[in-house]
Amino acid sequence: MKIPFEIDLKDKVVVITGAGGILCSMFAKAIAECGAKVALLDRNLEGAQNYANEIIKEGHIAKAYEVDVLNKESLEAAREQIVTDLGTCDILINGAGGNNPRATTTNEYYFEGDIDKNDITTFFDLDPKGVEFVFNLNFLGTLIPTQVFAKDLLNKEDASIINISSMNAFTPLTKIPAYSGAKAAISNFTEWLAVHFAKSGIRVNAIAPGFFVTQQNEALLFNADGTPTPRTGKILAATPMGRFGESEELIGTLLYLLSKPASSFVTGVVIPVDGGFNAYSGV
Repeated sequence: MKIPFEIDLKDKVVVITGAGGILCSMFAKAIAECGAKVALLDRNLEGAQNYANEIIKEGHIAKAYEVDVLNKESLEAAREQIVTDLGTCDILINGAGGNNPRATTTNEYYFEGDIDKNDITTFFDLDPKGVEFVFNLNFLGTLIPTQVFAKDLLNKEDASIINISSMNAFTPLTKIPAYSGAKAAISNFTEWLAVHFAKSGIRVNAIAPGFFVTQQNEALLFNADGTPTPRTGKILAATPMGRFGESEELIGTLLYLLSKPASSFVTGVVIPVDGGFNAYSGV
């Protein structure tokens, strides 16, 4: 992987949740190339370990940890082990999140008579437990790791927290009200944290990716034969650059936000990386 520029993260300990996924594992690789010691946290230990092994193979320092971001005891145990293995946390990247089918409607719009149909999920059929799961995973899955690891960031030089928001936070997408609402909460929480920790030397910012193909959304974007779904057509039509983002295109924004010389006076911002999606009215 080629990073657009390097920053000095030598000996920094970077904790990344959701590191078994495509985007956060890529963050881990880029940060390791800048000299950091990276802790990859995920419920899927095998996935996180595979990415850690790739980083180690390149001559960098990385270690995987099995963690449930909704379980504070799990996070506390991981923190203790990370301190032993790598040292205390300097940078926290809250990347864990996702959607759930139980919190997703079948159709984009409600039409008369839909409420009587048994073969679709309408707004009225959304499972409260599914909605709760999505909110917990995204919001509490950011708040609780921050409670645990921000203790190590207090009054440190160059301490930083990066949250992962979404374009859904600016304009909610159809079908996924819980995920859109949860990501809006992440953007708001990023601003709140930035103010709360402003006197403690911790900068808090967020990245809001536009549309990138990941393991979570691939089935929604492409049919089994590889052809694009109608939803893909709508997404690309609403993205002025007319394509999906490449995961590496998030690295520059990440490194900018982590670089004290570049962004020492930047805190509480949510930066879209979206090919113009947020700027386009559709007209």
